[in-house]
Amino acid sequence: MRSLPVADPGVPDARSPVRYLCWTARMQAGPLLVGIGYAILWWLAMALVPAAMGKGIDAITARDMPALVTWGAVLSGLGIVQAATGILRHRMAVYNWLSAAYRTVQVTVRQATRLGATLPKRMSTGEVVSVGNSDIAHIGNAMDILLRGSGAIVAIGTVTVILLRTSLPLGLMVLIGVPVMAAAVFPLLRPLNRRQHAHRDLQGDLATRGADIVTGLRVLRGIGGEQVFADRYTEESQKVRHAGVRVASVESMLEGAQILLPGLLIAGVTWLGATFATRGEITAGQLVAFYGYAVFLVAPMRTLTEAADKLTKGHVAARRVVRILTLEPEVHGGTGHSDGGLLRDVASGVAIHPGVFTAVAASTTEDAIAIADRLGRYSDGDVDFGDVPLETLPIAEVRRRILVADNGAKLFAGVLRDELDISGEASDEDLANALYTACAEDIVEALPDGLDGHVAESGREFSGGQQQRLRLARALTADPEVLILIEPTSAVDAHSEARIADRLAKARAGRTTLVCTTSPLVLDRTDQVIYVEDGIVRAQGTHRELLATVPAYTALVTRGEDS
Repeated sequence: MRSLPVADPGVPDARSPVRYLCWTARMQAGPLLVGIGYAILWWLAMALVPAAMGKGIDAITARDMPALVTWGAVLSGLGIVQAATGILRHRMAVYNWLSAAYRTVQVTVRQATRLGATLPKRMSTGEVVSVGNSDIAHIGNAMDILLRGSGAIVAIGTVTVILLRTSLPLGLMVLIGVPVMAAAVFPLLRPLNRRQHAHRDLQGDLATRGADIVTGLRVLRGIGGEQVFADRYTEESQKVRHAGVRVASVESMLEGAQILLPGLLIAGVTWLGATFATRGEITAGQLVAFYGYAVFLVAPMRTLTEAADKLTKGHVAARRVVRILTLEPEVHGGTGHSDGGLLRDVASGVAIHPGVFTAVAASTTEDAIAIADRLGRYSDGDVDFGDVPLETLPIAEVRRRILVADNGAKLFAGVLRDELDISGEASDEDLANALYTACAEDIVEALPDGLDGHVAESGREFSGGQQQRLRLARALTADPEVLILIEPTSAVDAHSEARIADRLAKARAGRTTLVCTTSPLVLDRTDQVIYVEDGIVRAQGTHRELLATVPAYTALVTRGEDS
């Protein structure tokens, strides 16, 4: 059994952000090691330049022309190596950045697909969107900095060894100074982590607020609420700004430390080296080399400080990803199989007979949705499919055979044909029949490219009634073994509703169908109506039979008709 139950079986034991980052590194171990190798060569080529330059100066002082030519050639070779490895290191850095970032996208999308209806119940839209907007960049940066950071450590170690062999006091100054600078920066990392985490939370909340406003803009304008929600968005955006400033205050201290601390080390090494040179303890070339090393150490030290910052941000981002990956679906499937038959919800008593066009008229919409969710295995419940408990079937089989279509379903951006035919197996005739049944032919005819027309995000170019009819056409095109529709005509006019009800009954004749509705126009076309009150079946029969015998049912559908 995997420690972390995600759709990608290659994400084991990643319940913490650190473990997730380690898993990401293991998944691209080869490119990372190659990139680290290039980074080490790149840093070493730079680190050896001061030594070669010092030797060259000593050769000039000694008027040793062969030595001068030799060390000049060494300097040229180091420059060539530095240029070549710098290009290759950068290439591998970009590769590893993209690999880590989009591997995160892949595992997140697979987990989102696995969670299905559970995800929006557990996390807000903004939190999920922010993973793709910002978190992947921070995780990619964390992998990127491993290359230069590893090389920087090797470079600092190499310079320290050279300095110790040349002058013990200077070497010890560097050897002690580097850990002291690292210790001075460390206290800034904890508040940075905390403030970045708070900033990230606020960004997710703001993204959720923005998505809600955009989605409900038409309604807000209808009730005159644009300014109210704009003010709320402004208020929340200011909170994000203030949180960002708090993060920036710590980051500015880190940036200052990147200049100040190495600068102090340079000054100390230069002063001590100059003192030794005046005493004749080191040569002029060695003094130049020591100064070059002191200046050079600024770069790897800044890289280590940058690594601390980026790894901290990567840790915060990975925490968000891990939160998604550790979510469990509300329902689980088994390994059983069913030949179909009666679909029955034991809790309510609702039973859908094979080949029958059935309707559920519930006293509250919540009861109807709860029944549909249990029948479609979107929530736990005692449901039988034929002579087999529905929970014993694999979730993929349940989704393939039982389709629940409600008004919360989204129209995605893309070509309309692909939007309606999600399997890619429907013929033009199948699409035409589905559009006819849903009374949606006029929608397609109004598009310049017809079925090849482009649908914008959430189908925003369509009205509410048009979106509902297209969603119905999509459900009909799927042609599942059992189709469950929740209020499929609530947003259309009475004439369209009557046509849809009549065509739907004919299109699904002989197919197992359940419609959750209180519309008399739809109920009158069904083979059987089940009246549900307080979540329990109270009466069954045809629409006209129930009107004549059940006053509560009559009152329910009459209100629906009057409204």
